[in-house]
Amino acid sequence: MKVVKLMLAMVLAGGLAFTGCRNVDETEDLANVVENGDNHDDPEDYLWDESDVVPIVFDGTSISALGEGVSISGSVVTINSSGNYSLSGTLTDGQLIVNSEDEGIVRLILNGVDMSCSSSAPIYIINAKKTIIYLAENSSNFMEDGDEYVFEDPDEDFNAAVYSKDDLTIFGEGTLTVKANYKDGITSKDGFIIASGTIMVDAEDDGIRGKDYLIIKNGTFVIEAEGDGLKSDNDEDGAFGYVDIEDGAFDIASDRDAISAETDVLITNGSFNLVSGGGSSNSAGDNSEKGIKAGFLLQIDNGIFDINTADDALHSNGLLTINGGDFLVATGDDGFHADSDLEVNAGTIDITKSYEGLESADGNITINGGTIHAVTSDDGINVAAGGAPSGGGPGGAPMVASAESGQYLYINGGYIYLDASGDGLDSNGSIDFTAGTAIVNGPTLNNNGPIDCDGTFNMNGGFMIAAGSSGMAESPSSSSGQYGVMLTFGSSQLAGTLVHIQINGGDEILSFQPTKTFQSMVFSTSSLASGTTYDVYLNGSSSGSAVDGLYEGGSYTPGTKATTYTISNKITQVNL
Repeated sequence: MKVVKLMLAMVLAGGLAFTGCRNVDETEDLANVVENGDNHDDPEDYLWDESDVVPIVFDGTSISALGEGVSISGSVVTINSSGNYSLSGTLTDGQLIVNSEDEGIVRLILNGVDMSCSSSAPIYIINAKKTIIYLAENSSNFMEDGDEYVFEDPDEDFNAAVYSKDDLTIFGEGTLTVKANYKDGITSKDGFIIASGTIMVDAEDDGIRGKDYLIIKNGTFVIEAEGDGLKSDNDEDGAFGYVDIEDGAFDIASDRDAISAETDVLITNGSFNLVSGGGSSNSAGDNSEKGIKAGFLLQIDNGIFDINTADDALHSNGLLTINGGDFLVATGDDGFHADSDLEVNAGTIDITKSYEGLESADGNITINGGTIHAVTSDDGINVAAGGAPSGGGPGGAPMVASAESGQYLYINGGYIYLDASGDGLDSNGSIDFTAGTAIVNGPTLNNNGPIDCDGTFNMNGGFMIAAGSSGMAESPSSSSGQYGVMLTFGSSQLAGTLVHIQINGGDEILSFQPTKTFQSMVFSTSSLASGTTYDVYLNGSSSGSAVDGLYEGGSYTPGTKATTYTISNKITQVNL
């Protein structure tokens, strides 16, 4: 199987050119890509002759084995050749070593085994073409190492309770519990595939690590790690260092990143409960404390995500693409962050706490679909366009970008609701709004605005309402294809004040109730027409159904008529 995922983008003539992707050396152009490297999976890995199994039985400090390919020295058993080996019983302080020179598979069948080793890894795979660990049905298996390793060879550097220098696969219907007192829980220095099973890891450093790749097809995972939870960290070959999750249930609490890949993180489905750095109530430290982090591409197609992090919830040093999924996010920094392009095509995103909701540091943000709710202490959606987050982010540097950057916020569909203490929709490049709905509440202070666009803001379709302070309030550009109005009030209006706009003496156009104090309101919809006169009312009541402060249906009981205006320009400025 070859893992090939989409979405590598580069800017070409103001647009995006897409190519089948993978990672790329950061010194290369984004168009020069390589595919994810082949993995070691084979249908034959999961099949064997049950009559051809060598039993290895542990009994305290003694070991017995019936069959060839095994040598025993005290409390250490070594498997010297390929074959199928069944492990059972308790080994109180010993080790199983795999050191096979032939080209066959070494298959370890864990069938109720409890292994501990005070000075090394209970399972140490020195050499094998491929090792398969099968968790026998209904079996409970346990591994624990000591807090210090004694190395016979000074060049040895293994650091996990279950450690393989070559390709490793785990699957089955049983349970494997690993207590890693030294460093990592389970590590492969080559490729690592987990096809099924229940795996629980408590690790002093990383929980589960595959250097070349970590592929998870399914399974149940409970991980507590003082390092990263799931990890792939090959930084020498651009075709590797990826994490690919097809499905599974994941409960990960990590001091550092819950899921981390040197290159790509690719998630097709699954259920994820991720806590990093102690959660959003903590300030991010010097270490990376993110929920899911990719060095090049983070792509999520579906899944259920409950993420609580000190640092960014989802972070890519390159591209971030959301094709679906349900996200509940609380973070001490950004909700969704990409250094390059960030794209949302579908899904439900609920960011209950963040510094910035969605941010691209030096690329475009494109929203084609999905439902987004975000509560932010700074910008709701930010195209930083070559600079740091507005204000630099927690501990960051000031902005340096300008409208000449060429970056865009594209809104081509979907539903966006922002509760922002900083700018609501912020682009240090330009904004192109063609379809969808955007509702912005905030900010209340005049050093930010509901809309902040350094370049051109073309509103050519869709529905937008943005209410907040007036000191830096902006409206769409006069080059927009759709009409809009910017209301500026002589004094601040209280949160909860109902603003109603209707055709003069006729049909309702808008009934909206901001959740924060506001002194400006920008409104654009295809329902507005040139030459038409509109009445603006404050307060009163609506019998319609309100969602995010916007009323649908019902009838309006008038409050106070504030003004009347007639549309003569693409953006009509009205002072009340």
